[in-house]
Amino acid sequence: MDDEPETYEYLPRRVPLEAHIMSKCPDARDCLHDLVLPAMVNVSNLVDFKLSYIGKTIEDDDGVVCMHGPSECLGNSIELCAARLYPNPRIHLGFTMCMSRNYSEIPSEDLAKDCALEHGIDFEKLNHCLSVDDGAYSRNLLKKSVQRSAEKGVTKSCTVRVDDKNWCIRDGGKWTDCENGHEVKDLIEHIYDLRWKHSSAYEAKIGSN
Repeated sequence: MDDEPETYEYLPRRVPLEAHIMSKCPDARDCLHDLVLPAMVNVSNLVDFKLSYIGKTIEDDDGVVCMHGPSECLGNSIELCAARLYPNPRIHLGFTMCMSRNYSEIPSEDLAKDCALEHGIDFEKLNHCLSVDDGAYSRNLLKKSVQRSAEKGVTKSCTVRVDDKNWCIRDGGKWTDCENGHEVKDLIEHIYDLRWKHSSAYEAKIGSN
């Protein structure tokens, strides 16, 4: 057994796909609805999907300042809790899209309950995630997410990143900085191309063993 090659180290990885958003941002709503969700229908089994949030951390504190105020910070935390409890993007991304459709109402409890029911999320578990440790747990989720966006140099909602590189930005009701296009088909093709490259590298590595 010791002589067998450890090929598991070289399995073709999923393509990282990440959307950086603000929960009360109309550009985030349009970005998710027009690009991310329809693309995910086709490539969910090929990508490692992540939602990250944009804001500013407060030094010497566990707090975060959000562009659209404290209500947005709470909305961000609600959506992060959904992602933590239900890591399948089909569930938590659907929930986030449901919230985004009525972004002006975020963080309404009625809205969160309706979206939770629509996407099979246990609202009591969601509420517990928000309130455990007097809210410290969910605040920490948000702070880490905001720090991640800052580390990646992301400041605009919605920024779509593929394979750890900026791919397209929705800002002010327009698509910008979209070198390879902003249509769903463009994103799908790009992901397929990257996946093929990853798979080819994997096959070459296995062939050399």
